[in-house]
Amino acid sequence: MLIADEFFLIAHNDSRGKARLHPAATGLGLAGALLGELVLFGHVTVANGLVTVIDRRPPADALSHTVLDQLIGEPQHQEIRTWLAFLARSSTTSVGERLTRAGVLRRQESRRLLRTTVSFVPVDLNAVAWPATRLRALLERPDPPAVPDAVLLGLVTAAGLSREVLWSAGPRAQHRLGVLVPALPPPLRELVAHTEAAVGAAVLRGIP
Repeated sequence: MLIADEFFLIAHNDSRGKARLHPAATGLGLAGALLGELVLFGHVTVANGLVTVIDRRPPADALSHTVLDQLIGEPQHQEIRTWLAFLARSSTTSVGERLTRAGVLRRQESRRLLRTTVSFVPVDLNAVAWPATRLRALLERPDPPAVPDAVLLGLVTAAGLSREVLWSAGPRAQHRLGVLVPALPPPLRELVAHTEAAVGAAVLRGIP
């Protein structure tokens, strides 16, 4: 799975597909993960608060392709905080739909009065629980996690989801989680830091 997919499952580890986070934190965490995928794919970089496209060739993943096209189509907007806020508006739905296409989730609509609510419920509860379990096991191992896993752990922490990973972990795992982000490559370290700042600001302002 791509890191935004695993972030989504950790944030919605519930039989009803209910989010465990404030909606703004969920959206921003997923937005950070979508940008992180493009950094890991080598299509964009992050420096000095700006997102810069460095490879315009389309990624294999359709959602990543869409996000890259949006970045290319708005060259006047490079501020990472702007892109986090923009992508956060649709990231929960877009990543949920990607997981639905993969057969991991099932899209479900419910009508209440004049409003239709969309949720994504798990097809297999074990598959939904696996990402958090996998990350917890990685933190308990002596070898450092791979960069994509370290980015995911950084974004999980930035969004306030670390308890979902650490709930049964020992002291080693808790310590290692705290030192992973400073060891990330600079573009990814900056992405995680901006995501954390955006989540904190949005929750304080009470953005839904």
